[in-house]
Amino acid sequence: MKITPLTSHTGADISGVDLTNLSEAEFAAIYAAWLDHGVIRMRGQKLDVNQLQAFSARFGPLEEMPGYSRLPEALRDRLDSRFVTVISNIKEDGRPIGGLGNAEASWHSDMTYNPTPPTASVLYSVEIPPQGGDTYFVNQHAAFQAMPTDLRARVETISIKHDASHTSIGELRAGYSEPASPVEAPGAVHPAVITHPESGRKALFLGRRDWAYVVGLSLEESERLLDEVWSYAAPGHLVWRHIWEIGDVIVWDNRTVLHRRDEFDDRHRRLMRRCQVLARAAA
Repeated sequence: MKITPLTSHTGADISGVDLTNLSEAEFAAIYAAWLDHGVIRMRGQKLDVNQLQAFSARFGPLEEMPGYSRLPEALRDRLDSRFVTVISNIKEDGRPIGGLGNAEASWHSDMTYNPTPPTASVLYSVEIPPQGGDTYFVNQHAAFQAMPTDLRARVETISIKHDASHTSIGELRAGYSEPASPVEAPGAVHPAVITHPESGRKALFLGRRDWAYVVGLSLEESERLLDEVWSYAAPGHLVWRHIWEIGDVIVWDNRTVLHRRDEFDDRHRRLMRRCQVLARAAA
């Protein structure tokens, strides 16, 4: 196994590993690299659904795919796994087989509108378009440290409501009505700065810019402060761009890394499989 940092602040390549056959020592090194670098990439993997699920579960308990419990029983029986979500623009019989389609996805962390968001996201590429659909990552430890001292002090005192009503591509989420403003939008409230429970390092925890709201401020004040904070969240020099190849497995720390995705030509197929890891129960 070889671990090679991709930048000084975000991402590491891990080569010389077969994710279907990892020793405890190898996985411990992978886990440590994930904590250190925020994002890890393993290329050239060949994983079926069960193997992807088994690897992902080594990071912690897995979350069921969204809406699984509400699916008709006949459809549930046809799924390969209730813990593996399909991200795709492919349609079969005129119906999408996965989520997000081909649209651009703005900067976000996954499912932070929940009281306890996932700790990790695992994404595996099965089919990719000839161009487009690149994914970008930015470490929020580095972003927090790069902020001016006075703004760091201010942002440590605020909490942000993370909107539940819209997706990362800006669409209204199924089952929600359009809120009148971010003040009225539904969603969990989180501190704008968190201390990572394993590394002990502080990081911005912003979720998504659109429809966010700083609790206790007027909408105008909230928008102004969020614009200022977000101007430091994803500066170009802190961003790592990942250009996908088939067989890539990317794991990112959802607590400390923002990500976004480029759009791509809908005439080309893109098929990704994703698992999300829940926080471990307190001992």
